[in-house]
Amino acid sequence: MIEYIKGELAEITPAVAVVECNGVGYAINVSLNTFSAIQGKKEVKLYIYEAIREDAYVLYGFATKQERELFLLLITVSGIGGNTARMILSALSPSELCNVISSGNDKLLKTVKGIGLKTAQRIIVDLKDKIASTGIQPAEIGTAANTMLHSEIYEEAVAALTMLGFPQAPSQKVTAAILKETPEATVEQVIKLALKRL
Repeated sequence: MIEYIKGELAEITPAVAVVECNGVGYAINVSLNTFSAIQGKKEVKLYIYEAIREDAYVLYGFATKQERELFLLLITVSGIGGNTARMILSALSPSELCNVISSGNDKLLKTVKGIGLKTAQRIIVDLKDKIASTGIQPAEIGTAANTMLHSEIYEEAVAALTMLGFPQAPSQKVTAAILKETPEATVEQVIKLALKRL
């Protein structure tokens, strides 16, 4: 069982971080929260969850133990796999997610890509009591709404750029950089700025 991987950040995209540890490069799936936390760093330490299936061996990495704890809770919910849990943690920070679940805000949870109303309600019912034991302080929803909007703009811009024929990895990198510099940019503005940089 791998608890964490600590090493040099060799490559990073908003979805995957490659961490080199003793000459081995580990491709680790990350959320946008973790991506933001480790972007620009030389050395990183990611807490790991190993998903071992018949057809794949996948590593998920988290900048904090709390984010990993929430990921582990999310994948206990029927119908939520690793990628969906990562999508939820990309749209909401751990404290925002705790707030959404403890306040029963299924409407906000439903705006996450791939989450329908039934799944959102199931997450809330299954995890409401367990969230309290994580010790994560719930954050205000205002920031959650901004993050949600951010991830939607990010996804739309990347999708548009890949449809225009640009490779996905550079499109993700440029879009993330633009949103970091100008958080209030619209999808159109992000795409226009990205076209100048790609």
